[in-house]
Amino acid sequence: MLVMPGRRTSTMELLAVEAAGRGMAVRAADEPDLAGPACWYGGPLAGARLADRLGFALLEPVDSWLAELPQEFTGRQIRAATVADAWALQGPTFVKPPRDKSFPPDVHADGSRLPSGLDPATPVLLSEVVTFAAEYRLFLLDGRIATASRYAVFGRLDPRPLGTDPADRATAAEITEFADRLVAAAGHTMPSAVVVDVGQLLDPYRPGHRWAVVEANMAWFSHAYAADPARVLDVVLRAAGPREHVRPGDLAFVRH
Repeated sequence: MLVMPGRRTSTMELLAVEAAGRGMAVRAADEPDLAGPACWYGGPLAGARLADRLGFALLEPVDSWLAELPQEFTGRQIRAATVADAWALQGPTFVKPPRDKSFPPDVHADGSRLPSGLDPATPVLLSEVVTFAAEYRLFLLDGRIATASRYAVFGRLDPRPLGTDPADRATAAEITEFADRLVAAAGHTMPSAVVVDVGQLLDPYRPGHRWAVVEANMAWFSHAYAADPARVLDVVLRAAGPREHVRPGDLAFVRH
């Protein structure tokens, strides 16, 4: 059974069709008679509320994952901090929540520009400001790209399947090579089913482009964009499936 919020996004609709085609029941989270075991696709608050009742385990990267990556994969300086630390910033910095969407990620001229009303202890990532020419979403399963999609060009939404025409094949090959190196170096620090966003990082002091990790996300709360829904569902079912099916290597990544 695949459980989703009653109000569905476009990704939820695609996954619902794919799940039904596999013979899975697709149920709304607000139905009163739900019982596990189940899989989940939806937000973290509802997921946490339903996890014990429906018996699913939510796999997610740790808050400090991006900050702890070697700079050869991030292409920029990043540190894990709190909102209190962000309030003290004196210069332009990209500030974002590590995983959830508790406030919009953005570049702030200084700490006084952050949204008001935030808990000072809220975890954040503080990043050097950079420019990504294009950004791609990778759905990773067991350290391999299950499916992928471009989702933005210079910060503007522009989804497109990856590697489906000759013009994209060189880009797809570069992304695959970068992802392979990332997994070889840091695969043990990620769940077996996870989303990693990567991008072409522009540097005025280095002609051309280089690849860098944008962020990591929970597969069960990530938009598919133009990725293959069947392969997205494969990753989601591992990332938010029945607790008894969690692999030993993923236990450290189960949301509590």
